[in-house]
Amino acid sequence: MPDLTGQSIGRYHIIAPLGEGGMATVYKAFDTRLECDVAIKFIRKENVPASQWERMNARFEREAKRMAKLMHPNIVKVTDYGEYEGNPYLVMPYLPGGTLKNRSQKSMSYQQAARILAPVARALEYAHRQDTIHRDVKPANILITEDGAPMLTDFGVAKILDLGEDNTLTGTGMGVGTPKYMAPEQWLNRVSPQTDVYALGVVFYELLTGRVPYDADTPAGVMLKQNTEPLPRPEQFVAGLPDDVERVIFKALAKDPQQRYADMGALAQVLERLCNGPQKLDTTLRGGRLKERGTKW
Repeated sequence: MPDLTGQSIGRYHIIAPLGEGGMATVYKAFDTRLECDVAIKFIRKENVPASQWERMNARFEREAKRMAKLMHPNIVKVTDYGEYEGNPYLVMPYLPGGTLKNRSQKSMSYQQAARILAPVARALEYAHRQDTIHRDVKPANILITEDGAPMLTDFGVAKILDLGEDNTLTGTGMGVGTPKYMAPEQWLNRVSPQTDVYALGVVFYELLTGRVPYDADTPAGVMLKQNTEPLPRPEQFVAGLPDDVERVIFKALAKDPQQRYADMGALAQVLERLCNGPQKLDTTLRGGRLKERGTKW
């Protein structure tokens, strides 16, 4: 889509582009009615067949309303939505702290990574209770406030563009998402809460090691590595990483969804315990809850 800088869309004056990805383009804008800065995310339609635009627009409105109902302190609120020259858009508060992607290029301590991701896990736990699966958890979709709090964004965007087995954004029948963070089942267009568990596990791995577990030049290359190569041990990139921290990653990144954490709340419990240093954690689950070693049940 063309650069919209300097244009006015209703009450919103476009100031500058903030970023662009495969599914959307984001601008900083000024809300002339409320007199505050906002972020406007335009859904990109270039890769969607024209025959599917009407279907996509109907799904967009439905998902925009669903996103607007999500109320959590670590979820970016959708405040408005609309369409401009055929391009649907979402309006959200502008957060000047950037994204977690800017901080994921270098490794950090597991305590620091856990402190960042524990609130994100709780936000996802809340969304799952509202029957909403994110489908595209990644550092670029975790914004940072001026106070350093993580805020999850882009709920529903992947679903808007996932138009069915034969009409996905990739054009290959694969589910919509970001390949490096997609769970094995997502390639087959199957999603569940455990799909988000896997993606958050990849983010945790990346924050610890400075790299994603599987990388390649093409989506097909990522999928091939994921299906044929064992998970690279984080310990080979982070000397002295506690075994219990590695086991958290092993469980979150299990290829079989049923072998991952029973729900996002269970992963959140683990991350919260890791915030303050090594804990004697047992990564087995009973009834969806984390068991601590030495704890009687």
